[in-house]
Amino acid sequence: MPGLYKVAAQAKNGIIVESLADKKRFSVSATSKVSSLDDISMFTTGDDKPVAEIMKNIHDKEKGGAAIDSKADDKAIVAYFAEILPEYDKERVYVSNMRKLFNWYNALQSTGNLKMKEEQASAEETAKPKVAEEKAKKTAAKTAKPKDTGKGTKTSAGVKKTAGVRKTGTA
Repeated sequence: MPGLYKVAAQAKNGIIVESLADKKRFSVSATSKVSSLDDISMFTTGDDKPVAEIMKNIHDKEKGGAAIDSKADDKAIVAYFAEILPEYDKERVYVSNMRKLFNWYNALQSTGNLKMKEEQASAEETAKPKVAEEKAKKTAAKTAKPKDTGKGTKTSAGVKKTAGVRKTGTA
């Protein structure tokens, strides 16, 4: 299925994704081909460049704004892409690949799902003290002894065992 989707949850035999365009959720089976944006890269004259780095270059150039329209003229698309990634392989990167990249960037930017690594890192740094406090509270709660109610004993799996009560059948 074409388009951009956000992974919402793990399903029994696949994943549940949410469309960025209309926020509809549906299941994708494990046999379907799904590619993460982190796994996609573009050919350059040296090492391949991940799409995330190219999108960061677009974000820096446009100062967080939208990129060129993906339906623009071929010459304009190529010129814009050459400004962003001058070392791209001119024989293996086609105009259709450039259009798809700009389409993805504009879709992520318009829905507010475009997060640059620097912004994520600063948000994580401010959240680290809170996370450390929460972990300390959780470990303190786990180490506290549970109250003994006298109704039964707990097994290693956490299921209460009741003594002397038959659950099914007749005696």
